[in-house]
Formats: sequence, structure tokens, C-alpha cells
Amino acid sequence: MGVVCGRYRWVMAAGDRPLNEVKFLTVAEVASVMRVSKMTVYRLVHSGHLPAIRVGRSFRVPEQAVHEYLRESFVGVETA
Repeated sequence: MGVVCGRYRWVMAAGDRPLNEVKFLTVAEVASVMRVSKMTVYRLVHSGHLPAIRVGRSFRVPEQAVHEYLRESFVGVETA
């Protein structure tokens, strides 16, 4: 099962919550959580790096996708 909107696709893996239990965030909320601009969030969505669904003229991003993106993007700092 997945969410498909135009060229964007977010496939729910087995064990994920049903869509009616997924919390969706606005672009502004995602920008706040990530501490980046809304334009950066739009770029991530349009490039396919951050999955989203389109609701009317706006996007909604699954909260879990934001956390996964941040976790995968984390760069550890090594000390000398």
C-alpha cells in the first residue's frame, strides 16, 4: 500500500501505521522541525528526497518521513 501523488510515491512498509493514523505536517511545520527555510523543504519534496502528498495546492509530509530523513542524513563528528 502506498501514497501516490503525481510523480511522488511513498510506500508504506509492512508494520507501518495505517494512513488514518499517520500524522502529516505542513511545509512550514517541516521547516520548523528541520530548522531550514520552506523553500528548502519544497526542494526536498520536488527532488524526491522527502516524500509528500499534495492536498489541493499544498503539500503534506508524513511526520515519520521527516524523522527518517534526518536520521539518514545525520553525519557523525569524529574527534581527534
